[in-house]
Amino acid sequence: MRPRVLVLTGYGINTDLEMAYAFERAGARAERVHLNDLISGSVKLHDYEIFVLPGGFSFADDLGAGKVLAERLRAHLMDELCAFIEDGKLVLGVCNGFQALVKLGLLPALAGYGLQEATLTFNDSGRFEDRWVYLEPERDSVCVFTRGLGRIYLPVRHAEGKFVPKDEGVLKRLNAQGQVALRYVDPQGRRAGYPWNPNGSVQNIAGICDPTGRVFGLMPHPEAYVHKYHHPRWTREPVPEEGQGLQIFRNAVRYVSV
Repeated sequence: MRPRVLVLTGYGINTDLEMAYAFERAGARAERVHLNDLISGSVKLHDYEIFVLPGGFSFADDLGAGKVLAERLRAHLMDELCAFIEDGKLVLGVCNGFQALVKLGLLPALAGYGLQEATLTFNDSGRFEDRWVYLEPERDSVCVFTRGLGRIYLPVRHAEGKFVPKDEGVLKRLNAQGQVALRYVDPQGRRAGYPWNPNGSVQNIAGICDPTGRVFGLMPHPEAYVHKYHHPRWTREPVPEEGQGLQIFRNAVRYVSV
């Protein structure tokens, strides 16, 4: 039986269709569910194996990107989210969804769920960045979603994507505990500055996970590269038929299917 994926939608979330499609391509059964249906209880989170917060501009990024969505989730669904994670299930947040998970305190969750220990703030460039970037997975990461992943190429589309930990202690623990999942790199795999690091993230951090490896957030969009035709240079250079972002979804589906 195919695992069920709840893809959140509503209030400015705008990549839910692509996200649902990517999970379907990876072998899951994805359903787009409005935030209000979760809050009202007409849809139950525990009926699913994977919960996804897609990208977009939830609540128009008022009060900061992802902040209002995080507070809505905190007020109405925090207990269910914590129980969902404790049951061994998966949570994925991409771009605006990553911002919400960080501000909700589900990432990095060094001191438990609910305490904000980092943020995602304005890009160093001072503008919206819409470009493709190279990403290198950390070999010692505990992240379920990036297992077996090599260097990948994905697009970013954000104005507030600079990852900043609360303090040096948080940064050290993220590295020591294998919670850094992806870093921005140049085409040779080396950490580099702008434009390879599109936002100025501390230590080129592009994605992190919680201590279990089952809650994962990243700024780049894996759902935007699941076919060769998504690649910006597919007419000019050899490109595999399957987009590199799809492996992230395959890893998630494989994990919950075991």
